[in-house]
Amino acid sequence: MGDGCGLRQGEILGVAVDAIDFDSDTLHVVQQLKLSRSKAVFAPPKGGKLRDVPLPRPVADALRAHTRRFPPVEITLPWKVADGPPVTKRLVFTGPRGGHVWRTSLNEEAWKPALAAAGVIPAPERGRPYAESRENGMHALRHFYASVLLDAGENIKALAEYLGHSGPGLTLRVYAHLMPSSRERTSRAVSDVYSKLLHPEP
Repeated sequence: MGDGCGLRQGEILGVAVDAIDFDSDTLHVVQQLKLSRSKAVFAPPKGGKLRDVPLPRPVADALRAHTRRFPPVEITLPWKVADGPPVTKRLVFTGPRGGHVWRTSLNEEAWKPALAAAGVIPAPERGRPYAESRENGMHALRHFYASVLLDAGENIKALAEYLGHSGPGLTLRVYAHLMPSSRERTSRAVSDVYSKLLHPEP
């Protein structure tokens, strides 16, 4: 969900069944799972930026397979703040005991061990915690998503909307170094046109 739809970790943990529209290949990003005074709550996405993002076919297929193997569970949590009104959602991702996923548990018991197994970060010595590695957190999946879209020619305005940024300016500041240069785009565009003219398809 981070690398396929650009979601933040809290938004991934807050994905509910009714946010997934398989018919229109759309994911409605309308809430996140976060902490308020050390208590888990549902809340709007960061900055209150509700948004719709494209749901690529491989991600949709993975979600279907996941929900068949792990049926969604109804979870009731306060809305926005620890003493907020209760809200019930059928969450797609749940913990081993059927409750919501705790971010710390996910990071320490699943994400970091997976990174260590892949050789991205070193495995800790027995009895020691994993070393801090902010650059290898789940947020890296959003960076991957952004880099793929920019490399494919997606425009900054659309990318900003998909990422839930406050505006294209923020997206440009964060990802300008990943954008193909105008020189490369110009060369590619002209080359493509002449290639089609000189070598038309039969």
